[in-house]
Amino acid sequence: MFSEVNRLRRKITPRLRVQYFRGSEIDIERSVTKETTEALTSALQYTKNPATMARSPYPGAPAEDFRRSRRIIAEDQDWSLTLVPCLSDLCLQSIVRNFEEKPIFEDLRPIHKDFVQERLSTYLPLHKTANLISDGVYWKRCCKQRWDICDLNHYGHSWKQMFLERHMENIIELFIPNVTELKTVLEMVPLCRNYVKRLNISQLLLPIKEPQKEEDEEYSSELAIDNEDSGQSMDHFDFNILLNKLTKLEELHLVYRVKQCGMNFEWKMFEMTDRDCESLAKALMSCKTLKLLKLHQSHIEDKKCRLLVKHLLDHPSLRELDFSHNLIGDKGARAIGKLLNRSKLETLNMCDNDIRGPGAKAIAHALSMNSTLLSLNLRLNCLRDEGGQAIGKALLKNNTLLHLHLGGNQVTGPTAIALYEVLIQNNTLKSINLSCNNLGVEAGKALGEAMALNTSVTECDIRLTEVDEQSVSFVNEMVWRNQSLEQKKQAGKGETQLTSTTSL
Repeated sequence: MFSEVNRLRRKITPRLRVQYFRGSEIDIERSVTKETTEALTSALQYTKNPATMARSPYPGAPAEDFRRSRRIIAEDQDWSLTLVPCLSDLCLQSIVRNFEEKPIFEDLRPIHKDFVQERLSTYLPLHKTANLISDGVYWKRCCKQRWDICDLNHYGHSWKQMFLERHMENIIELFIPNVTELKTVLEMVPLCRNYVKRLNISQLLLPIKEPQKEEDEEYSSELAIDNEDSGQSMDHFDFNILLNKLTKLEELHLVYRVKQCGMNFEWKMFEMTDRDCESLAKALMSCKTLKLLKLHQSHIEDKKCRLLVKHLLDHPSLRELDFSHNLIGDKGARAIGKLLNRSKLETLNMCDNDIRGPGAKAIAHALSMNSTLLSLNLRLNCLRDEGGQAIGKALLKNNTLLHLHLGGNQVTGPTAIALYEVLIQNNTLKSINLSCNNLGVEAGKALGEAMALNTSVTECDIRLTEVDEQSVSFVNEMVWRNQSLEQKKQAGKGETQLTSTTSL
């Protein structure tokens, strides 16, 4: 009240609106005159006397302390006390605005951390956020802002892992040798080494070709020959500088190709060079945590396959190897056979290569002594009966393989007869695929007889094999029978576990 009186004294045309809890509203808007001064002096004296303030100046009003009921109303009709932000919110907003210069996060309470994550800019430099902000809303916003499709299933249901892995993938896929600086990659390593568990590299760029200078015609052919001999390096990104630093890496998917090359197409864009292969092999050997390697559609032939396998021998953690859709032949298959007995591979995919009978024999020999492999895919090779029979004989000694795929290998009746014995004696095999082969009617009957005695195979694909419909129908019935037995078996195991848990 004192401040209002002083304000009215200073201004020529003051406006004061005083509202009482159960009184009326007084508006004063007139020039300061003698009467106004006297009224103000009276009001001042009224506020100085507590006894006077304790009773109402209006007849009929209750006697109460008007100091508690009186309030000032702002001229802005939309203003309210509820619009005033809390001091804590103002502090958090200041933290958000100045995060790049002075990042504060770890010392905040959980509810305040959520507040900050919801408001931080997604364009902050990674060296400020990667090792400071934990997995949560902020990284989800970063992923959604950058990519339209965000499937957490491949990233351990972690938004932070997804962002850092895909960011590293983008850096590698857009890396241009001799142009992009290596520090672009190496600076990311301390920020993401604890989060990158999977890299899916869908392209690798080649160095930019230097434009050739115009020379006299008499020297042009001679220069062309010199360029072919010396040759500009066409090597891709060197993984040897990176993989040994990613201490959590478990999966590596690689394709040596250039996407959307258009009219600039060259075959060298879709294959790895010898130096690429050598550097990758050394990198794989140094990456002791790697569990899955998928190197497909990269024109890998026998020489490169043998070099890669040489550095993968006795690898401590490799469990799955995929060399599908390459040019690997029998020599490369022999190296793969050696790897089977000097590793702990559980899944091997050699689909769509050029493996023939001798290479299949090498793999079969290793399979007969192997005790870790669970899945073998040799689809779309050219094993024929020489290789098919070798695989069948190996399975008579193998008691661990669960899944076998021999589709599209030009195998015929003799291979089916070899597998007939396997189906009778082997109680481990769960699925077998012989589709797209010319097995014939007699082979179909033999497979049906074997399936009648087998109780473990729950999947048997003999489509497009020249087998008569009656045999196909019978084999399918046996498969359904085995599936029912397997379901009952699993249900019994579940009840047994539940009973033992309840008793404990």
